[in-house]
Amino acid sequence: MDPEITNAPIEPGTLLVAGVELTDGVFDGSVVLLLDVDASGALGVVLNAFTGVDLASVLPGWDALTTWPHRLYDGGPVSQEGAICLATPSHPTEEPPGWRPLFDRVGLLHLETPIELATDAYSDLRIFAGYAGWAPGQLQGEVAQGMWHPVRALHADVFDPDPETLWRRVLARQGGQLGWLSTWTPTPELN
Repeated sequence: MDPEITNAPIEPGTLLVAGVELTDGVFDGSVVLLLDVDASGALGVVLNAFTGVDLASVLPGWDALTTWPHRLYDGGPVSQEGAICLATPSHPTEEPPGWRPLFDRVGLLHLETPIELATDAYSDLRIFAGYAGWAPGQLQGEVAQGMWHPVRALHADVFDPDPETLWRRVLARQGGQLGWLSTWTPTPELN
C-alpha cells in the first residue's frame, strides 16, 4: 500500500472504498459501511448496489418508509435472505423502539419493529439484503494489500440519493492520491 494514503480506523461507522484493483465481480466499485468489528471479524453493508427484488414484495409497507430511491439494496453476498435496516430517527433526542445507534445518528433498526411504530419515527431509512463479512484479520490483510481504503463515513453517504456515483464522490472528497483514484477508468487507453 502507498505510504502517502492514510486510512481511517477499522471500526463501526467507517467506509471501505474498494480499491481499483479489486475486480472480483462482487465488490468492484463498492462502498461498504462497517457495522460491526470485533475479535470474531467484521461485517458491513454495500451502500451502492441494488438487488433485482422489489422491496414491497418482500417487506410490504416498508418501501413507503425508505429514503429515495425506494429500492432493496444488495448489502453483500452473505445471508442474502436476511435484511438489515439502517435508519436515522426524526427527532435528534429520541431513540425509538428497535433502534440501536452506530454513528452520527445512523443506527440499526430491527425489522421486527411494528411498522406502525416506525412510521414517521425516521427521517432516513434504507434496507439491505445480505451483508459483507470478513473472518478475524482478513479485512486488515485486504486493507494492507490495497483492496480497500478505509475512510470516514458521513451521514449523507448512507442515505445518498445517487448511490451509483457514490464510489467516485467518496474518493474525490478524500483529496491527495485517494482523490486521484476517483478518475480511474478500467480502460485508460481510451482516455
